[in-house]
Amino acid sequence: MTDAKTIAKILLDLEAVSVSPQEPFTWTSGLRSPIYCDNRLIISTVAERRAVAQCFVDAIKRRGWQPDVIAGTATAGIPHAAWVAEAMSLPMVYVRSAEKKHGKRNLIEGRVPAGAKVVVVEDLISTGGSCIQAADALVEAGAGVLGITAVFQYGLKKATDRFAESGYAYTSLTHLAALLDVAIETGRLPADQKQSLFEWQADPQAWSAKHGGA
Repeated sequence: MTDAKTIAKILLDLEAVSVSPQEPFTWTSGLRSPIYCDNRLIISTVAERRAVAQCFVDAIKRRGWQPDVIAGTATAGIPHAAWVAEAMSLPMVYVRSAEKKHGKRNLIEGRVPAGAKVVVVEDLISTGGSCIQAADALVEAGAGVLGITAVFQYGLKKATDRFAESGYAYTSLTHLAALLDVAIETGRLPADQKQSLFEWQADPQAWSAKHGGA
């Protein structure tokens, strides 16, 4: 089994990702979606989080990235960044979504030396906004961002466009196509519903409107 399918199976087994095109989920935005992701469930396990951390390390090495620092995105990327930094014997920092309102008003917690090469670790890439924002903050602080890596990505066009515009390299341990293959192979999703997920991926707004959402 490939790493992408291994991680996909972990997510499905933990119900960190659920797929239900027949009974869609409603996101905070009001959009209806056939998929829901809560990768925070990984942190409550032991074997699974170790497997995810090792796959992160392997992915970083495959890309040829040689970071000086591992950076997590607040808040869901923080534990994964900590485990990856520990596995690679590297310093770790995390980037807040907004600077603190008190004290030194930090946006980045931890020390990033000027010129340090950094890999950003995220739990989920949806539209790409939060991790690109974190990468921008690191660059502004004088670091060089080698790339961004996440546990899972939806593969939405909005994210693809944003990354192309930002210039940051990015990757994920698994993705929608691998997840759907595993869901079908393990009987969690009828094969004839796979196309509905790809229609959602191509145009989430249109899919939502068609299924009674915003």
